[in-house]
Amino acid sequence: MKVTLEKEKENLVKLDITIPAKDAVDAYNSAVKRIAQYVNIDGFRKGKAPRQVVERHVGVERIKHEAIESLMPKAISDAVRENDLDIIAQPYITSYDFEVGKDLHVVANAELRPEVTLGDYKGLTVEVEDSPIAEDAQEKSIQNLLNQHSTLEIVTDRPTKETDTAVIDFEGFANGEKIKGGDAKNYPLDLAHSNFIPGFAEQLVGKNINDEFDINVTFPAEYHDEKLKGQPAVFKIKINEIKERKVPELNDEFAQKVGDFKTVDDLKADVQKYLETQRERSNKINSENALFNKVIDAAKVEVPESMIEREVASLKEEYKQRFAMQGINWDNIIKSQGEDELLKNLRDDATVRIKNSLVIDKIAKTENLKLEQKDLEEKFNQLSAAYGMQAKDLIQQIGRNPEVLSSISQQAMNDKVRDFLMNNNKVELVAPKKK
Repeated sequence: MKVTLEKEKENLVKLDITIPAKDAVDAYNSAVKRIAQYVNIDGFRKGKAPRQVVERHVGVERIKHEAIESLMPKAISDAVRENDLDIIAQPYITSYDFEVGKDLHVVANAELRPEVTLGDYKGLTVEVEDSPIAEDAQEKSIQNLLNQHSTLEIVTDRPTKETDTAVIDFEGFANGEKIKGGDAKNYPLDLAHSNFIPGFAEQLVGKNINDEFDINVTFPAEYHDEKLKGQPAVFKIKINEIKERKVPELNDEFAQKVGDFKTVDDLKADVQKYLETQRERSNKINSENALFNKVIDAAKVEVPESMIEREVASLKEEYKQRFAMQGINWDNIIKSQGEDELLKNLRDDATVRIKNSLVIDKIAKTENLKLEQKDLEEKFNQLSAAYGMQAKDLIQQIGRNPEVLSSISQQAMNDKVRDFLMNNNKVELVAPKKK
């Protein structure tokens, strides 16, 4: 096999590959035999038709295509290895000249990894604002804990307060018609934390059990239903029950109920420990990000348009799936943001992702950082904990999807490079700036 390289635009290289006639003929004849195994040809059993008959039945070009498909993976792999090409995408055939009995000429394009010029990435000093614990953080955390263990108790001797939960029947009308999905029976509405139309919950305050009344509201201009955007509406309401939230008293008995504590002081100490851990975690993440961003900003790399287009397509599908899981239609996202603005944001995100990935790979290669078994095990343990699965079950699932496995390996390498940067640079925590 003979290979000639020719540099194309940006990071493309053209591979002109010549396969000797004997190898090309062998591949052609093998293709004939394979095709003969699964096509029906009158007068012949499968696999028994002679070459000329198979050629007439399926066409010579189809046989050539199959022969080339069988030859190219190894030919391209050998060409890449022998010429030490650092490719970032599967090479693709652009043309070929195949005359049976003569050398086969195939032209393929290969996309090379863009050249990355690293700036300073070791011996740096970066200042990062400390993430202090707010003075009332412990108090708020304990209050949240009390709220989590609160109960709702029915009250009958007073009207609703803005902190109550009202159990209601409601039925909505707009433009003279009943609102589809705008009704319910015995619906518990937390008046202090309602996600209903603005003004809805407020009009339920001061009402008594069995009261029946109408309220008037206006749908937001950005409401998801086109027919209801900015439209006035009337809701018929009936108050069935009023429930008041009862928060438990903070005492030793409560502390013993919620955890392995004997006293309130034990509970407070545990909450403070948790807040300190969160502070350390936040400082670590902020430090890693600040240091990594400084290294990225100092690096020089021209990201090819072809890479950006592929990453944009990948991001688009990723976001579509994420929104679909939340019940959000992609077309509505386009309408709300505008297609041009959305594509611009996708391109910006794609460019940042690619540059980050290229710089990480460059540092890993320069410093000879290799993924070890323990690195992957740690990443799998992190993911299994996040998804509430056993690590072995997660590994079994991921093993069926090579793309996901590759992505996790890249994440593990990202972590390894970030650890390297943290160990070879200095981060100074400074007091946060006054706002």
